[in-house]
Amino acid sequence: MADANANAPTFARAQRYLGDRVSEALDRLDPAAVATAVAILARAPATFVYGAGRSGIIGRAFAMRLVQLGLTAYVIGESVTPIVRRGDAVFILSGRGESSSSIQTANIVRREGADLIVFTARASSKLAHIATALLTLDFPEDPDRARFAPLGTLFEAASLRLTDAIVAELLKARGESEESMRRRHAIMV
Repeated sequence: MADANANAPTFARAQRYLGDRVSEALDRLDPAAVATAVAILARAPATFVYGAGRSGIIGRAFAMRLVQLGLTAYVIGESVTPIVRRGDAVFILSGRGESSSSIQTANIVRREGADLIVFTARASSKLAHIATALLTLDFPEDPDRARFAPLGTLFEAASLRLTDAIVAELLKARGESEESMRRRHAIMV
């Protein structure tokens, strides 16, 4: 299929490609799986978030928003993060779903009896098989991906949109508002 915008600047083509591919993948998410994940997060005494690399950066942003919603949230790997306990929720972002650190984290979560929410681009991954709630995306390979969205770019862009959309669901479920979140926003000195 010829690219109708072949003469457009790379930036314009890349941002359109990213937006379209991420939107298509998120539109295919199972609404029941999203509802299950939201319910787990809403009832958990504490939520722990984990991701390696760029997924971890997005996980940190998600944990921050959970705190701003009035929930208790931690980033796994920080020195002040306590041990996960039965009833807690752990949200792991992992594009491949096979990294040893993510699998090790998931094994601890299962041993301690917490609920495991996995967001991955590989439904057949090791992490996917042990999830309490599985949110999975599919990005069919195409010739433009490596040029406009190298490495894990599509998954990472989708991760930010997914977690922000989950925040919107929790905002509604908890009767919160932007103003109540703003009051919990960290003040930087």
